[in-house]
Amino acid sequence: ISELSIFNLTSKWNTQNNETIELKDLKGDVLVVVMVYTSCKAACPRLVADMRGIHQKVNSKKVKYVLVSIDPEVDTPEKLKAFAIENEMDNDQWVFLQGTVDDVREFSNVLAVKYKQISPIDFSHSNIISVFNPAGELYFQQEGLGVSNEEIVGKINELE
Repeated sequence: ISELSIFNLTSKWNTQNNETIELKDLKGDVLVVVMVYTSCKAACPRLVADMRGIHQKVNSKKVKYVLVSIDPEVDTPEKLKAFAIENEMDNDQWVFLQGTVDDVREFSNVLAVKYKQISPIDFSHSNIISVFNPAGELYFQQEGLGVSNEEIVGKINELE
C-alpha cells in the first residue's frame, strides 16, 4: 500500500448491513466515494442521483459506490439500510458507512470535503465525488451538483 492510499487509515466503519469494516477491506475495487447524510433535503438527494447515474453508465462489477455519512449520530446502520433500499442502492456494489465523528472528520479531510453542522438537523457541505483506484489512491474528483458525469465515468472506465 502506498503512503497515499486511504487503506492506511485504521478507522473502523459500520456498514448498512451492520458489519464492521476498515477501508482496506474495499481494496481491489475502484471506489466512487461521496459524503452525504440521509436527512438532507438540499444537495444530498442530487448527489445520490448523480451516484446512481454514474452506476448506470459503468458496466463493471469491480466498482464499489461508497456513501459516507457526515451525520453518524443520526445515520445508524439501520437508517442507512432503509435509505439504500428506498433509493434502489441495495446490492453488493453499494456500501454505506457510518463512523465515529472523529473518523468521519479525518476521512473528510483526506477527501478535501468540508462540512459543518449549521443546525441540529442540517449540515453545510462540499459536493465532491471522488474516484479511487483499486490501491486506494485518489485518481479523480468532480465537484458540483448535477454536472455531466461523462468525465467521471470515463475516469472510472480507465481504471478497469
